[in-house]
Amino acid sequence: MVDRIGRRPLALIGSTGMAVALAFEAWAFSADLVDGKLPTTQGTVALIAAHVFVLFFALSWGVVVWVFLGEMFPNRLRAAALGVAASAQWIANWAITASFPSLADWNLSGTYIIYACFAALSIPFVLKFVKETKGKALEEMG
Repeated sequence: MVDRIGRRPLALIGSTGMAVALAFEAWAFSADLVDGKLPTTQGTVALIAAHVFVLFFALSWGVVVWVFLGEMFPNRLRAAALGVAASAQWIANWAITASFPSLADWNLSGTYIIYACFAALSIPFVLKFVKETKGKALEEMG
């Protein structure tokens, strides 16, 4: 699928979908709790938005970033560079996971706004730095 659709379109679709889903999460969690629960509409939106986020992440950045990493380094540096890049990826994942509880205690809606902004910031990054490679690997194979 990555070679058919292309790395850039998948990353753009994923970034857009994740930013929108996170914005809906922020909206849903901005509601005042009723008896310790979100109102029905916001609760439903929060549940759907969480699933939409996972869907867009899984079909884009969850996979495409590893393709990017495997293709962006010259062969003579690839092994060492991939080790550093993969380590940075896992450290970033840990930082998000470790910081979420304290950010959520501060302001859950604000936390999702921050995450939505970072997802939206990935769009100009992809537009500027990711070259279109749609079908290149398929053309090379056949």
